[in-house]
Amino acid sequence: MTGYPDGFLTDPPSLSWPVVRDALARRAGIAGRHLAIVFLDVVGLAILWLLVTYIYAWYGLGSIAYTLVPWWAFVLGVVEGAALWESFGRSLGQRFAHRELSGASGVPTGGQRVLYFIGWHLTVLPLVGLFFDPPWHERLSGLRLGPPVERGEAPRPWYRTSSGLFLAALLLATAVAAVGVTITTTNLRRLFTEAGRTAKFWRAFFSPDTTILAASGRDLVVTIYMAVMATAFAVVVAVPLSFLAARNLMRGPVGRLVYTVLRGAMSIVRSIEPIVWAIIFLIWVTVVRAPFAGVLALWVHSIADLVKLYAERLEAIDPGPIEAITATGAGRLAVLRYAVIPQIVNPYISFTLYRWDINIRMATVVGVVGGGGIGQRLYHYLTGNLWQQAGTVMLLIVILVWAIDYLSSRLRAKLA
Repeated sequence: MTGYPDGFLTDPPSLSWPVVRDALARRAGIAGRHLAIVFLDVVGLAILWLLVTYIYAWYGLGSIAYTLVPWWAFVLGVVEGAALWESFGRSLGQRFAHRELSGASGVPTGGQRVLYFIGWHLTVLPLVGLFFDPPWHERLSGLRLGPPVERGEAPRPWYRTSSGLFLAALLLATAVAAVGVTITTTNLRRLFTEAGRTAKFWRAFFSPDTTILAASGRDLVVTIYMAVMATAFAVVVAVPLSFLAARNLMRGPVGRLVYTVLRGAMSIVRSIEPIVWAIIFLIWVTVVRAPFAGVLALWVHSIADLVKLYAERLEAIDPGPIEAITATGAGRLAVLRYAVIPQIVNPYISFTLYRWDINIRMATVVGVVGGGGIGQRLYHYLTGNLWQQAGTVMLLIVILVWAIDYLSSRLRAKLA
């Protein structure tokens, strides 16, 4: 055995913690990929079941119901449906994961699929078998869930695939259920026969009350200032936070933690509508300066929205300039200054103008709950059935929104 180092054939492999950890991580990754496919299929079938049951109960029984069976039967049904789908077709989860079943000889046989279906219950439900490579049900059936095999055939049209038919059924059921939730026969009849009830409003809209133009104009200026202040102060906060919310810039354990916490917090803040924030700040800062509460509401929501837009643009930057400048030995600040910022300046300005456009509209909405500006005056006229005055205010809002939209679109075109 000349030429081999001493102990090459005699020393047993060492079983250290890093080796065990890596092996467990690999097994967990295998199990996680399989469970992700199962989870997507189960959730998809459950949603379709709920929608179809709702449609049947609403249109057929005239009531609202979602399962019509005991909960255990519902769970059993969707789990068995997922097992059948994954064993005898190409399921939605398999298609999203870019996987399909294949055997040693190519296309799986019926017997192999039956064995896969039986083994699926022994592997996926207790979870233990998923931690083996290959999983137990794949060993039992001789099939392998892997990337699609190129067979030189044209891909089948969507209506000849199980996942395509499922998505079509899901979209159809969603549309039918949405119609049942939102529209009734009475609604449709009134839509086509009761249009005359709005004649009073339209007459008021096109015969403005000029005596309130001065006061309404002042409130309109307040609305513009609210949107400008909320947007400007939001940019000051959102720009630095966007660098902390970009996945490609926040690396390492600490960076990932900061990224996850910040993105989660911004999602929660963004999910709360500005009108709700306006109510919160009206209670917080009192109504002595109502526009201040409106500015705070728009400011908080704008920060969350802009952080998302800015961060997603950062994640889409070209890594080439970053790698080139880093290769010269430049520091982190120099990389940001010469490789990152030039790529994001124009998009950041465009997003800011877009958010300012939104804030102009939202400033009129927060006024409905007392957040100041022209919206508060409009709400006062509407609740008092002062249709002519309300029509005048709405006409001013339309002019303002049109002007701001035109101005922002021109500015964005200049930046393109």
